[in-house]
Amino acid sequence: MTDTTDDYGYLLVHFIEDPDGYAEKIYMDISDGDNPHRWVPLNDGKPVLASHLGTTGVRDPHIIRNPDTGTWYIIATDLRVFGGDGGGWYEWSHHASTNLIIWESDDLLHWSEPRMLDVSRKPDGSHLELGMAWACECLWVPDYYPQGHHGGRGAFVMYWSSTVFNDADKAHDDKNVYCTVLWGATTDFTQDTFEYGGVFIDNHGDAIDTTMIQRPLPDGGVRTYRITKDNAHGTGIWMDRTDAKRWWEPGTVWTKVQDRIGAGYVPDGNPGGVEGPAVFANHHNNGGPDDEWYLFVDVIPSIGYRPMVSRDLDQGWVPLQADDYFLTAHTKHGGVASLTRAEYDRLAQHVHAF
Repeated sequence: MTDTTDDYGYLLVHFIEDPDGYAEKIYMDISDGDNPHRWVPLNDGKPVLASHLGTTGVRDPHIIRNPDTGTWYIIATDLRVFGGDGGGWYEWSHHASTNLIIWESDDLLHWSEPRMLDVSRKPDGSHLELGMAWACECLWVPDYYPQGHHGGRGAFVMYWSSTVFNDADKAHDDKNVYCTVLWGATTDFTQDTFEYGGVFIDNHGDAIDTTMIQRPLPDGGVRTYRITKDNAHGTGIWMDRTDAKRWWEPGTVWTKVQDRIGAGYVPDGNPGGVEGPAVFANHHNNGGPDDEWYLFVDVIPSIGYRPMVSRDLDQGWVPLQADDYFLTAHTKHGGVASLTRAEYDRLAQHVHAF
């Protein structure tokens, strides 16, 4: 198992907005030392991974490590918008891929060939009628299973956006459907261990791009925060929270904390002009007044990520005011992982090559 006691530095995986090129691949940036305000592209800013499967494009990558095995995973949307089939967003949300593209690695340098995970598969082996599978992220739940199940108790609870059709609507003709956030579980992002769960967020309109984070409570519990883009009701990116231990289960009570998050970065203040949030914690947080959490929000169509900060998640987010902030332009919808010093040092050797 990887030793995570010496946290140092961060890794950002993302794609790039490039309407005239083919940039829907996996790019990586590392923090400038242990500073989460400044980011340095790896591999001279060229992609590190690309998919030859499905649409051959990948968007919205997320990165996470299994704490029991030390294995890293990158999970990405199977969608190529630029130079792809040109179907348009209606087609891409109603008749697109329900596969996720998965890579895995033991050291963040050497990655497996990509593979697919079809999230439309139900427990009985049949398939849901989903229009697509977008922007999957996950949290590790150490006691998801009863003792001994699948050789251990932990699992990743996954959440992603899909347009959901009636099982009889094979042609996906229903015009009244919308994007909901679904959930499932897996231990290793393979089809063998994947279990479809059900609906996670249904706000009676298009909801996409959920990202989540947790913080410990003084009583030993955990408070879970989820940040989601509303494309239907004019609230833009919103955040809600729950103290429920099994937060993914139906009936969980969520309390809204904030909406219109990041709208100030949009030239006309339109909250719909930001999407693709990615949240992460300062890994030196210790429950004190200096704790910080960070949120990247993607200003669309082509500006890219802008930073926000919170010093109290229950009070929400404000734009980060930091003179040292730097992130390469057009960096799009991705995910951030905390590194150990050894992992950071290995990656830092690949700023100019990979």
